[in-house]
Amino acid sequence: MCRRSGISSPEKGLESVGCACTESAMSLVFLRPNTSAIGKKDKRLMAEVNASPLKHFVTAKKKINGIFEQLGAYIKESSAFLEETYSNEELDPVTTEEQVAEVRGYLSKVAGIGEVLSRRHMKVVFFGRTSNGKSSVINAMLWDKVLPSGIGHTTNCFLRVEGTDGNEAFLLTEGSEERKSVKTVNQLAHALHQDEDLDAGSLVCVMWPKGKCALLRDDLVLVDSPGIDVTTELDSWIDKFCLDADVFVLVANSESTLMQTEKSFFHKVNERLSSPNIFILNNRWDASASEPEYMEEVRRQHMDRCTSFLVDELGVVDRAQASDRIFFVSAKEVLQARVQKAQGMPEAGGALAEGFQARMFEFQNFERRFEECISQSAVKTKFEQHTVRAKQISEALRLIMDSAHVAAQEQRIHCMETKEEREDRLEFIDKQLDLLTLDCKGKIKNITEEVEKQVSNAMAEEIRRLHVLVDDFHMDFHPSQVVLKVYKNELHRHIEEGLGRNMSERCSNAITSALQNTQTEMIDGLKPLLPLSVREQVDKMVPRQCFSLSYDLNCDKLCSDFQEDIGFHFSLGWTMLVNRFLGPKNTRRALMGYNDQIPRPMAITPVSTAMPPFPQGSVTQEELMVSMVTGLASLTSRTSMGIIVVGGVIWKAVGWRLIALSVGLYGLLYVYERLTWTTKAKERAFKRQFVDYASEKLQLIVSYTGSNCSHQVQQELAGTFAQLCQQVDVTRQQLEDEIRDMNRKIEQLDSLQSKAKLLRNKAGWLDSELNMFTQQYLQQGR
Repeated sequence: MCRRSGISSPEKGLESVGCACTESAMSLVFLRPNTSAIGKKDKRLMAEVNASPLKHFVTAKKKINGIFEQLGAYIKESSAFLEETYSNEELDPVTTEEQVAEVRGYLSKVAGIGEVLSRRHMKVVFFGRTSNGKSSVINAMLWDKVLPSGIGHTTNCFLRVEGTDGNEAFLLTEGSEERKSVKTVNQLAHALHQDEDLDAGSLVCVMWPKGKCALLRDDLVLVDSPGIDVTTELDSWIDKFCLDADVFVLVANSESTLMQTEKSFFHKVNERLSSPNIFILNNRWDASASEPEYMEEVRRQHMDRCTSFLVDELGVVDRAQASDRIFFVSAKEVLQARVQKAQGMPEAGGALAEGFQARMFEFQNFERRFEECISQSAVKTKFEQHTVRAKQISEALRLIMDSAHVAAQEQRIHCMETKEEREDRLEFIDKQLDLLTLDCKGKIKNITEEVEKQVSNAMAEEIRRLHVLVDDFHMDFHPSQVVLKVYKNELHRHIEEGLGRNMSERCSNAITSALQNTQTEMIDGLKPLLPLSVREQVDKMVPRQCFSLSYDLNCDKLCSDFQEDIGFHFSLGWTMLVNRFLGPKNTRRALMGYNDQIPRPMAITPVSTAMPPFPQGSVTQEELMVSMVTGLASLTSRTSMGIIVVGGVIWKAVGWRLIALSVGLYGLLYVYERLTWTTKAKERAFKRQFVDYASEKLQLIVSYTGSNCSHQVQQELAGTFAQLCQQVDVTRQQLEDEIRDMNRKIEQLDSLQSKAKLLRNKAGWLDSELNMFTQQYLQQGR
């Protein structure tokens, strides 16, 4: 049982060989001469051969080979052009990958067809099981015992029989050019069996003189094969010997049925070749003479099975043609009769079975079918399909080149329009960008001024409410320097965070909203200048939600020189009274301006560290009052006499009881204030002093903070506008690059158009050559 294989023909061109060349080759194989003797009959036979359509076939083959050479060169040129065009990354494809692959495929197909057409012979291969009479059939057709035949496995390798112009027969083994001389069939059989290197897959060429066999004079090759039932390497047989065969002859044994081995082999052949021409010879039909009563029944069974095999299983012919492909013969009888006739003896002499004439007629009918085939359609079947295929290829290439020419022309028009559109777009962008730049600068100026004003007002309001923020600060307080230092740092941080938070609540939302609106206006203004893909990126880039104002008050540095005064001060004491009437600044001046007159210690911490220098100039009313009071204090401090005098005057005026009561109340008030001067009181005094001091300092940076915030907004908007302008610049550069690319593409497309037009015209010329060949050789033979 043979293995089925799905291997296809190595070249698509071979698919049409079986169809296009089959009947032609068949006729060549089975064209028989009327005699093998030398004389008048031979001359008449040579005249018939010279007048045969085979000479017409030779001329047509030469012509079609030339056309296919030109077609192959044209396809190669077209393939290189299309591949170069398709691989050009600068141009949009004027051809498709499928077209490139299609033309590349045509190159291999035409090369395959050209290889088939370049063969100088037609090939017929005989297959069958061992001892079915394959060699006998070939000998009968050649009218001579060319190949060894007989009972048993006589053919142990492939035998290729072809004519030679010499007078001596010789053998050529595969892989060797040594000529082994043979003169008789016995010598041939002996030479084949003596060569131990030969196996079933080997090929031996039997070069037989053309003068001895007229059938070999017209480049005809007949191939005999070993039995297909002696090996399993049928796939290699097919690949090696059958792919270029024009006709297959299945020699079956009429004494048995058509075996699965034979069917399997031809199924494999049918898979590799497109509709191969197959003939079936039911050999040894002379055995039916011993049982004449069953002859017709057996013949009908064989005919039905062979017809079913050719029509239903292989699908190579229809039922009407099947009867012309199936014959019942006895090759041994025909060979014997023809050899006797060639020797001058009666054709029907010898021990022949009954019905010989009918079997001889069947064999002659078999040969006649081939002769009719070759005489009617040798050139047609050999070249018509290839000619049609070549016309299809040339037409397909013409359409491809025309498509490339049209595509290049359309692309050139598109490039010209694109170039003009890009130039207009570039001019529009330049004009619009100048206008938008002026507009955006004005918007940035307006919003920065508004931000500065808004931040300044908000900060002034927060300074007025600074005491609320300070009162919200809670931390353990102690008058020691270490604790006070930590307390101040935390208070600074609290003020920094609180003012920043309050300022953000007052200003940030409004400013951020105004900023985003301005950014949106910028984007909307510049969007029309950008391509669609960049517009989406710009939408993701701005407005920037992460923007927030940074106020940077730096309270720790601003209030770093603050010095608290949390010592006890009696509310009715001399210092406090002077401070109450003259104010902190004048009190300081009153108490410090006359140190040479009033030697009293200074307070550890002044009430205010921001005391400006005393002005030099005219004496004001306040200064006069200070001078009077300080003069009085100086007087009373110099002598106790003054106190006695004053006390005496008061004693006389109000009485001692009232004085005692006043002194008692004064003392009780002092004691009360002294007892209530706790850590909490000190903390309140500290916070009050800090509020006064910080408010004064913060007033100094109101304008700076407003300018800082407006600068931040200005930087943000300027950055946004710069990014947008950068995108516009990128777009401008892209437009300029595209304009240069369009100019370069237009030049390339002009060259491409010219080349495509030239190749299109060349395809038309090849088509006209094929039409001339069809008219001269194909239509003329019909």
